[in-house]
Amino acid sequence: MFELGDIVLMKKPHACGTNRWEVLRMGMDIRIKCLGCGHMIMMPRKDFQKKMKHVLVQAADVTKEEANYQDVVNFKRPDEFL
Repeated sequence: MFELGDIVLMKKPHACGTNRWEVLRMGMDIRIKCLGCGHMIMMPRKDFQKKMKHVLVQAADVTKEEANYQDVVNFKRPDEFL
């Protein structure tokens, strides 16, 4: 199935053009983050299981070198560039 930290492939792409998402929170609701633009959404587990195709990368195998991976902790905000 899927675990916290997995990168999953959804059936339909996000508006930014990618359909790769990282699982951030699990419970009755699932919070996922788009790896293309960083947008986060929360949806009921039932809807998530219906919309997910399969797991691309297991949580243990995710690295910073992973394509489209965003290091949110060290990510510079736009106002920090000035």
